[in-house]
Amino acid sequence: MSAEAAQMVPFDLARMFLGDLPPLFLLEIVFRTALMFLWLVFLLRVTGKRGLAQLSPLEVAIVIGLGSAAGDPMFYPEVPLLHGMLVLGLVVGLQRLLSHLVIRSEHVEVFIEGEPVELIRDGILKGQALERANLSREDVFERLRAEGVRQMGEVQRAYFEQDGNMTVFVHAKDAPPGLPVVPPWDLEWPRVLGPEEDYWGPVACLGCGDVRQGSAGEVHPGPRPVCSCGNEKWTPAVTDPLAPTGAGAVTDDHSGGGRGPGAPGSAGQ
Repeated sequence: MSAEAAQMVPFDLARMFLGDLPPLFLLEIVFRTALMFLWLVFLLRVTGKRGLAQLSPLEVAIVIGLGSAAGDPMFYPEVPLLHGMLVLGLVVGLQRLLSHLVIRSEHVEVFIEGEPVELIRDGILKGQALERANLSREDVFERLRAEGVRQMGEVQRAYFEQDGNMTVFVHAKDAPPGLPVVPPWDLEWPRVLGPEEDYWGPVACLGCGDVRQGSAGEVHPGPRPVCSCGNEKWTPAVTDPLAPTGAGAVTDDHSGGGRGPGAPGSAGQ
């Protein structure tokens, strides 16, 4: 046992509440707390809202701040209770102040909470929006599957909300064909059409999901065009990727069942 610990007097109210520091140190605590809390809010805002799970950066900051401020005075004898109580009060006060500013100022709201990001429009992924939201294509597909979406043609709009959730609006019925998102691509990659492979019917870009429609008797011969997103790989667009083999592909009754050489369900697969 150290000499300092041996000399400590239990339940010394002056030490418990004030410590050995001068009273002016309380003003320094105000400055320290305000600076660290605002810095924490900024860092949470910069890191993105992907993992916030219904909590705003401001709410996450207050949880972290309150937890740290309340925990240290509980078992560290060198941390005076008054200092911890002051930090707790300041954190709550800063949260109330910033919440008030968020309500009054749209600029503060955008800085603290962020703003919704449109990820999908009419079944097509927006690459720049994914970068803004700090999401990968697989992240979006995972969230679409959680909403019961099987292929991107079902999606009219998808928004990455301020709280980190994704809101999805789908066609009520008769959804157009699109890029399949099930099964997960980590388990089964969609069929990639060969560069010289002929295929009747719509094809979907494997990069953004853009669908090139085919008409009666029209075949998509190689080499295939480069999509506007820069991707060169295409897959058959489907209405239901979980249907029996070949049943979910879009066919064309005027072109021999809608299958060209190597199309889904053909002998060349």
